[in-house]
Amino acid sequence: MKQGAVTASSGESRYAEVSLAGIWRLTSRRQQDTFEIALPGDVHSALLKAGAIPDPYFADNEAKVEWVSRTPWALTREFDAGTDLAGNWTLTLSEVDCIASVFLNDIEIGKLDNQFIRYDLEVTGKLRAGANTLRIEFEVARQVAAERAAAHPFPIPYTKNVEKAPHINFIRKVACHGGWDWNICLMPIGVYGRMSLRRSRLARLDSVEVFQHHAPDKVELEIRTRAFAFAAGEITLGHELDGKGVNGAAQVVPGENVFTHRLTIADPKLWWPAGQGAQPLYGLATTVDGETTHRKIGLRTLKVVCEPDEIGVTFKVRVNGRDIFMKGANWIPADALPSRITPETVRPLLEATVAANMNMLRVWGGGQYEPDYFYEMCDELGILLWHDLMFACMPYPSDRSFLASVRTEITQQVRRLSHHASIALWCGDNEVIGSLTWYPETRDNRDRHLANYDRLNSMLQEICETEDSDRRFWPSSPSLGYLDFADGWHIEGRGDMHYWDVWHSAKSFEAYRTIHPRFASEFGFQSFPSMKTIETFTDAKDRNPSSPVMEVHQRNDGGNARILETMCRYFRFPKGFEEIVFLSQVQQGLAMKTAIEYWRSTKPRCMGTLYWQLGDTWPVASWASLEYGGNWKLLHYLARRFFAPVNVVAVPDATTGEIALVAINDGAAAVEITVAAKAVKTDGRQRPLGEASGEIGLDAAKSVLTLAEATLDKDEFLIFSWAGAEGSPLGDNDFFPAPYKAYEIEQAKVEARWAVEGGETVLYLSADKPAFFVSAEVEAPGTFSDNCLTVLPGAARRLVFRPTGKADRAALAKSLKVRHLRETFD
Repeated sequence: MKQGAVTASSGESRYAEVSLAGIWRLTSRRQQDTFEIALPGDVHSALLKAGAIPDPYFADNEAKVEWVSRTPWALTREFDAGTDLAGNWTLTLSEVDCIASVFLNDIEIGKLDNQFIRYDLEVTGKLRAGANTLRIEFEVARQVAAERAAAHPFPIPYTKNVEKAPHINFIRKVACHGGWDWNICLMPIGVYGRMSLRRSRLARLDSVEVFQHHAPDKVELEIRTRAFAFAAGEITLGHELDGKGVNGAAQVVPGENVFTHRLTIADPKLWWPAGQGAQPLYGLATTVDGETTHRKIGLRTLKVVCEPDEIGVTFKVRVNGRDIFMKGANWIPADALPSRITPETVRPLLEATVAANMNMLRVWGGGQYEPDYFYEMCDELGILLWHDLMFACMPYPSDRSFLASVRTEITQQVRRLSHHASIALWCGDNEVIGSLTWYPETRDNRDRHLANYDRLNSMLQEICETEDSDRRFWPSSPSLGYLDFADGWHIEGRGDMHYWDVWHSAKSFEAYRTIHPRFASEFGFQSFPSMKTIETFTDAKDRNPSSPVMEVHQRNDGGNARILETMCRYFRFPKGFEEIVFLSQVQQGLAMKTAIEYWRSTKPRCMGTLYWQLGDTWPVASWASLEYGGNWKLLHYLARRFFAPVNVVAVPDATTGEIALVAINDGAAAVEITVAAKAVKTDGRQRPLGEASGEIGLDAAKSVLTLAEATLDKDEFLIFSWAGAEGSPLGDNDFFPAPYKAYEIEQAKVEARWAVEGGETVLYLSADKPAFFVSAEVEAPGTFSDNCLTVLPGAARRLVFRPTGKADRAALAKSLKVRHLRETFD
């Protein structure tokens, strides 16, 4: 369909860029139907809007839309180029998903085969004055992948997570588009990034990298600019940083040209991760022959420190000279439909990350290199990023054409992203080393597949260390280090660890306390999404853990059964579906609380815990703490508490029976605290157990109070709280020595009272008997300041509700649901 004219200045062809985003025509080369598609965007979203397919997220509609990804689609639009075509023209397309041919006026101008590459297609002399037609024809990605696999000289297996889209490892596409053990298989098609015609006088701007050299009271920025010149000559090139700049002329030769400039910042304001300080950002503008790009620079030093110690080898992040415990989760794409991944959907997820006292996310290798705004938001919010490169859970080819495509991909991506303060390290892949032991093909000829792996991985290391020498390259996650292909899953003394035995092997939560990682980069436990979310993809008849629809929305083999099995281990079995859903979220939170509290208590042995996973791509039972749409699961509320900068946790000793109360301080300075402990019976009677004070430094967790074996009676649990130097409350926690099902918990009457205090909407929760995991939920979107609490008689809990938008207090009161443990069973 025809859209607005390309306007260009007359005379000396100054830089101009014309966006080709907008409404295109979507057609199938096998059918006659024509649809409108908004680009950037994906085909499924366009068909859904046109009513041509049902909602793929509802019930079992996934199978009903599979034909979409098996169809060769074409995108077409007409545009008016105007009459002045002077200068050099480039068609820039990024994130084209993923095998496509591009035609301008029915002449092929490019073949694209990697979703992660920005393609710059020269179209000088190919544009017509006036009307032009641009067409992108897509191949069926599944078919191309299968053909490449069949032609490969030896078989390369693929993960069972993509069984509906086999051989996806032979194409450069988001791996989880083919499904995963938490994702729907849609295999989307589309264009998600930049779509523009660029007119340059002599050279176009390709990349700007910024390297920092820190010295006392100043930082020197080394700015490396790459410009592609169409001919020899002279260009203008300049940088401006908060009013300070460097400008001038530069000589270019045809092809790539690299220029280096330096700017010095006196008395720099340093950038810190969330919870450690502020995140000041300096604005940098770079202009090449009229083409300007903007970046924001956070000034900081960062080292991933791996050095021998008495245990093995450390794995810790040092920012501005301070060793900081990494607290966070793993990041996957924000939606299975790329059109829905927008700044408006991503920002709340990142804000929730910081709200839960996290300071790091791991960008997982089966997902994608995120849009620029994602990294800009992380810079702004103080979220560090462990960044996998996009390889996950299966071997990949290492033939010449595959490596050449990946070389371009990684080079472009590192150059695009390396200036961001948020990026802490580059990691070669997710679990690809480990995958060599998973498949018959790799086990039968490990030497061949190890050599195949090393060809790719060594190239990734060489590119990252050449393009971004300031950051550590880590070969794989989990890994024991460079050229160490041993079992990184279970060795505790060095490297990062993925620990999955509690979920996949159905071990008890207490098993977490037998593992001592240096850095736990992946571990998790599942739950169902909330009833509010379940109601969006089910009919009433489907609301049973074993229903076909609920099992479609559970992608991990045996996942629903494992949730129920664990429930029987710790709780009395719930009386209905809603209670099952609630209790699944309780036990998910307990699993992560058990692991993270213990691993934090071993600081500085362990210096990082990143649980799997932060969010969901669609409504599904999963390991996420933020369910699809951003609603907080109970785990996310618990994470806010177990990731608190100053925390006190109970650490039982399985040998002696003692319970140590260990204080942890991950803040920016030492703190003085007082800890008080008491025993509480299930009927509410309490007795004090002791009190202790001390200074908690930053280097190590510290035991402040130890309770002897048999301190607690069989019907008692432990409650402890801590306060600051001035007596101000800082937090509280509890510990149950036995499973909850072993206690005769009395039926509590929980009362809720709303109030408005200082302009805030406040909910008070009180109980006449001890009530456990007391959780409030309302229909209005928003979050509470706390949730999933132990409420004791005479000690009401105060929760502030923070709505997303406006919230009517009467409507809040009407929709309020309060749940707690005792009401889940008869």
